[in-house]
Amino acid sequence: MEYRTQQQPGCGGCLLIALLFVFITGGAPAMINFLGWLFFSGLAGIFLFIAIFWGFSFWLQKKVSIYESSQTESHNRFVYLLVQILVHIAKIDGNVSKEEITTIQNFFQYNLRYNQTQMSWVKNLIKDAMSETQPLNVLLQEFKSNFAYEPRLILIELIFQIIHTKSPIPQNEVKVAREIAAFLQISDYDLRTIEAKYNYRQHQSQANSANTASKHYATLGLEPGATKEEIKKAYRKLSMQYHPDKVRHLGEEFRSVAEEKMKDINVAYDFLSKN
Repeated sequence: MEYRTQQQPGCGGCLLIALLFVFITGGAPAMINFLGWLFFSGLAGIFLFIAIFWGFSFWLQKKVSIYESSQTESHNRFVYLLVQILVHIAKIDGNVSKEEITTIQNFFQYNLRYNQTQMSWVKNLIKDAMSETQPLNVLLQEFKSNFAYEPRLILIELIFQIIHTKSPIPQNEVKVAREIAAFLQISDYDLRTIEAKYNYRQHQSQANSANTASKHYATLGLEPGATKEEIKKAYRKLSMQYHPDKVRHLGEEFRSVAEEKMKDINVAYDFLSKN
């Protein structure tokens, strides 16, 4: 027969021992008083926990409200539409996965370095978007009407991030992403640049010199073997397009996104121009 170690007494065993001790030392009335004290102190603990939880939620929501009111209408509307459209993309296959939601949240938490208050705001927006019935084309029309070319590029980048959380990549969703890019009047060159970057990440299996070069060509939207003149032309175009000042009105966090993109572009140009 298999040997099994004995389990330590649980809370029930401790309670039984305590009851026996009270009964022996004080009789039945003492035991009844003790049970009453346990009952009411337990209720008090539950009410205290509920009060603390409610108080924290109220405090956090108050901070979210203060933060939201401190931002420009352009910033708030941009983030709202961004979240709405990304959740719509995640819904295409009929199932919003944990990975897709995590990808959206990670963009705000790590790329934009949102704090707890800002992340609570984003999570509320995601929750609302999950039950939203507004058609995607209505959201896209508003986005197109209110935001210039550079913010649209940020949206397309994020859409491809969401799509590339899946393996294999669903081609119907890629088709939708391309249709959105066309609707937002994203140039073929810029769309190719974005797609090349995520396709490279998807198929990267090992880091070597050839892969490094392929990565940098993809960053500039070029095919391997592009001429020095083509590299210079692509660099100038992207440098103007992703200049941080062009998204300053959306808030400092989106300016930081453009700065990170510019770093990638500069690294790619430095590498390719020297090789």
